[in-house]
Amino acid sequence: MEKRSTMLRSPVLELACLLVLLLMGEVLSICPQTCLCSRSHREVDCSGRNLSELPDGLQHNIHTLNLSYNSLVELHYLLTRFAHLRTLDISYNLLTDFPASLPRALWEIYASGNGIRLLDKNDTAYHWNLKALDLSGNQLERVVFINNTLPNLRSLNLSGNKFWTVPTNMPSNLQTVDLSNNYLVQILPATLDRLPDLAYFYLHNNRFSSVSDRAFSKLSGLKLITLNDNPWVCEEEQNISYLLSWVKQTPARVIGCPCYTRHVCGRAQGDKPPARLTTNGGWHFASYTQSSVTAGSGRVYGRPMPAVTESYASKSAAVLLNPPSNRTSWHGSAADPPVFKIRFPLTSTALSTVKTSDLPTSTTPSSTTSTVRKTASVIRSTSTSTGSTANALRAAAVNLLLSTLAMMTGI
Repeated sequence: MEKRSTMLRSPVLELACLLVLLLMGEVLSICPQTCLCSRSHREVDCSGRNLSELPDGLQHNIHTLNLSYNSLVELHYLLTRFAHLRTLDISYNLLTDFPASLPRALWEIYASGNGIRLLDKNDTAYHWNLKALDLSGNQLERVVFINNTLPNLRSLNLSGNKFWTVPTNMPSNLQTVDLSNNYLVQILPATLDRLPDLAYFYLHNNRFSSVSDRAFSKLSGLKLITLNDNPWVCEEEQNISYLLSWVKQTPARVIGCPCYTRHVCGRAQGDKPPARLTTNGGWHFASYTQSSVTAGSGRVYGRPMPAVTESYASKSAAVLLNPPSNRTSWHGSAADPPVFKIRFPLTSTALSTVKTSDLPTSTTPSSTTSTVRKTASVIRSTSTSTGSTANALRAAAVNLLLSTLAMMTGI
């Protein structure tokens, strides 16, 4: 009778041990090994890992994903399954196309420093929740927006691209638009008429010689515009007269007054300009950068657009003051990537806290019970050290399983 009882208990305990081990494996692999995770593994930082493909093990319900400073070439349809994703940073990779079928729940997309050449109408047609879009430092020559799409977009950064004309059909609720450091020569009539909420407009360091009449007349909410470092043709009065009259009368602050010796004009010239990006990684309204003439002396460039979610500060934001001078050489040196001190708060899954000696080494009936209990102890300690709610719930499930097995087998 005793032998039969032992035979019955042994398979049950071995099954229990297997279930516990599977649970432990899920707890420890919930964050990809190459990444750092926090907030129940829903904020994931995989930046600066020289990744050429999306890492395995990403939870389907992540909120924040930082893939910046890697070697990703294509992400088409690979991120669609992350339906809860709010913030995506794919800056400074090797992308030539905007990723197709990104999650529609996104609030922020940062894709600066790639080689993207076109933003097609289908790329953003269904992003109703998007608030901030950063495509600075790419190879864009045109972007196509559909009327009445992107209703929540507030910040659009297209600086450092190859635009010749200010994009038309820009979303009507925009508050910040950065088109600095392009090749802009014209603003087509009525291009800006549907932007009554536009407050910060950055057009410095382009190739404007004049602007069409009434180009800025509908910008009733404008607070700041930058016009410096453009080759204004001041001797052709008939072409520049509208602009000269507008900068005198506008209530906005104008930095880089055309054809004037003073740098600031407009009726709000006494107001302080928005602060630039601070060294602690905080985003502020501040796209104004130094002139291209001073590019060799500590010029600030990159993403001047404010983040909608202030708690998020990506690695790419941290290097605005000291960006890599040569992307090719950086990508070729994966063993010694640049050190970025600013990032959103992350803690790595404490894999190192699980010692080999703590793991089961025997599955014989005599040692199964102690093995299961020791494994459960390891899971509890891991849950505590990572502070993960999900892990704690799994540990509670293990405790319940052990209690049930103990009652069934009379241990």
